[in-house]
Amino acid sequence: MKTMTMYRPAAIQNALGNFDKYFESFFGDSILSPITGILNQMPAVDIQENENTYVLEMDLPGYDEKNIDVHVDGYNLTIASKHEENNEKKGEENQNVYLIKERKTSAFTRSFKLPENADPQAVSAAFKNGILKLEIKKRAEAQKRVIQISAA
Repeated sequence: MKTMTMYRPAAIQNALGNFDKYFESFFGDSILSPITGILNQMPAVDIQENENTYVLEMDLPGYDEKNIDVHVDGYNLTIASKHEENNEKKGEENQNVYLIKERKTSAFTRSFKLPENADPQAVSAAFKNGILKLEIKKRAEAQKRVIQISAA
């Protein structure tokens, strides 16, 4: 069986890749893919289920636990934050003019629906080394239990 493949020399591929980089650096986010900027601003999340708990870990490098809000409303869990990167010194006269300023203020809100067997009253949070870790306990009646069989 014969197949056809497209031949694209490395020189052309590199030139196109460099063109894209220059285009994006001049105009900001690419107008061809506006959704990528939104997705890149959302922190990554891992959720795992253990026997007695659900564990949610969210990567928040550069954030501080004072700027993170965690709310539970019924079975809706919401994590929100507003993060400002500002290294300007107040009180000093700043004679410098920015040519490029990529550090900015960013904010996010992520919401998750808790499973029915989760206990919304038993949520604990810890923040260490840029990782937010939430432990959500399962309700006692929803946990697996072994039933003993007695001889009749």
